[in-house]
Amino acid sequence: MTGFRELVFSGVQPTGNLHLGNYLGAITRFVALQERYDCIYCVVDLHAITAELHQPDLPSQTREVTAAFLASGIDPRRNIVFNQSQVSGHAELAWIFNCVARIGWMNRMTQFKDKAGKDRENASLGLLAYPSLMAADILLYRATHVPVGEDQKQHLELTRDIAQKFNNDFQPAIAARADSVPAGDEAGSRQFFPLTEPLIGGPAARVMSLRDGSKKMSKSDPSDFSRINLTDDRDAIAGKIRKAKTDPEPLPSEEAGLAGRPEADNLVGIYAALAGTDKAAVLGDFGGAQFSAFKAALVDLAVDVLGPIGAEMNRLQADPGHIDAVLADGAGRARAIADETMRAVKDIVGMVRS
Repeated sequence: MTGFRELVFSGVQPTGNLHLGNYLGAITRFVALQERYDCIYCVVDLHAITAELHQPDLPSQTREVTAAFLASGIDPRRNIVFNQSQVSGHAELAWIFNCVARIGWMNRMTQFKDKAGKDRENASLGLLAYPSLMAADILLYRATHVPVGEDQKQHLELTRDIAQKFNNDFQPAIAARADSVPAGDEAGSRQFFPLTEPLIGGPAARVMSLRDGSKKMSKSDPSDFSRINLTDDRDAIAGKIRKAKTDPEPLPSEEAGLAGRPEADNLVGIYAALAGTDKAAVLGDFGGAQFSAFKAALVDLAVDVLGPIGAEMNRLQADPGHIDAVLADGAGRARAIADETMRAVKDIVGMVRS
């Protein structure tokens, strides 16, 4: 992105019970992206309280996500790893963005409709304004790229809308600043915030329930057999995979044969992601096989990949002081960037600073 230093930002909510879907859909991508970009990875604990304000387990859940980051290979020395509430700029910028964004924009957010359900009037204002805080998370660091799944694309589009409106509304003040960059689409026009680009895709961006191939793997599912938790031991992983829902037909030899077979498609996709290959290659090896044989191979692969991560997570969580030190160091580095952004934003908006 011309003019802005390339930077990736992403966050994970500390909601507890991190599972295979979190790992394959997000964390593995974070690890890969650190080889190409400067990255900021945030445990978004302010987002976590939009659903329920009182959360006594929030500190341990924050440490769990941090442990998963570190155990999976994210290097906190090369990247910034911290939790959101330690940097006040997230909340400050979110309020300014609340005044930039329009109510109509928020009302169109499908995730709010899904989460609020039929009891929309009793949903918290924080849940409605969640996308504005997400925009602040990203733009506080003027991040140019965000890895997103399909369910977050709409929020990133809103982030771009907020950035564009801010850039337009305060164009004279922005144009006068040395830290703004040419917009590229209009002579003399400048930008303070980038129009952040999505990084979409990944080895298994959408991992489904082991009990229902039409639903995403989720920690809120009442059945623990619907998911593989990152801290599950070998016996738990094996039991869940063996009991995973399938159909009576053998595996097809070609990917087209997975159509209309969501559970088979899900298990093949999980195998492909864990093996670092694609579904066609998996079916080339297992096409025509019964699920009993395929599941046995999937158990071995899942244990080989996830076993060391779960063990390292447990080791790290046994030393909360170390995790807290990582978060504190990351927060200090994040705060230095955030404070610079907020000084500039307050100047642009016209606020008096002491």
